[in-house]
Amino acid sequence: MQTLLDVILPVFLVIGFGYVAVWKFAFPIAGIDGLMKFAQSFAIPCLLFQAIANIDLQSSFDPRLLISFYTGAAICFAVGILGSRVFLKRDWEDCIAIGFCCLFSNSVLLGLPITERAYGVDALTGNYVIIAMHAPFCYGLGITVMEIARNRGQSPIKMARAVGKAMFRNALVIAIALGFMVNLSGLSLPSFANDALSLVVHAALPVALFSLGGILIQYKPEGDKLAILMVCIIGLGLHPAIVWSLGTSLSVPPDFFKSGVLTAAMAPGINAYIFANMYGRAKRVAASSVLLATGSSVITIWLWLTALG
Repeated sequence: MQTLLDVILPVFLVIGFGYVAVWKFAFPIAGIDGLMKFAQSFAIPCLLFQAIANIDLQSSFDPRLLISFYTGAAICFAVGILGSRVFLKRDWEDCIAIGFCCLFSNSVLLGLPITERAYGVDALTGNYVIIAMHAPFCYGLGITVMEIARNRGQSPIKMARAVGKAMFRNALVIAIALGFMVNLSGLSLPSFANDALSLVVHAALPVALFSLGGILIQYKPEGDKLAILMVCIIGLGLHPAIVWSLGTSLSVPPDFFKSGVLTAAMAPGINAYIFANMYGRAKRVAASSVLLATGSSVITIWLWLTALG
């Protein structure tokens, strides 16, 4: 119970603060959109750039962590697609959008603050390793499968162009790539530039969490209830269970193991809705899944944290 009070509730109280502020008209929805734009396009990219630029790549990039996390993510993507097709009788494009909800856990807005509160700042290295690959892997996989479904018989070049266009317009991907460039080059930012960057970074997570609450109130729990339930079970239960199993069998180091399981246990992120909206497929299911899974994750994250010890 102490974990719930000390680690999880502070994070969700900030989300709830944003939710209530918009609900009671104390903060305008247009303002929330601006805050989320700042968080996703500027503050969080600065956070990721600074983290990747300063991380010790040689000791941090443990392939066992990446294998366990992304194998789990890919399996959940496939299970979501097949479950939607076989049991819910949705068409392939809808199935892929629902599968993407099972694939894309909220590794930044929820994963970072909860891991930091649970295990401290030094424990975030594993999170950054996962996040460095998260957007490229998930968008690359999701867009590729969707484009194959939408453009059956079209040239591979057209599909590759669609994947590249979507990925390399993403501010997070650009920030991560720049961080790797600085890290591998051995260069360092001047102290005044790094201090300015840190000022923006300190605002990233609080602003993002408040904005997430304001965004969630715009989504209504509607759509296929079975599809939403399936996304919640896969995202909050199956993914971390697979990471736990694979991480144990691959002997992932304890700190990385905790980061992997906990990140996998996060609810689907806003990107799940962005993907569905981008293709105009299963938007209500995606929006409702983000809302209900985020609320449910208060309990499921507590259970995973208790299991991790």
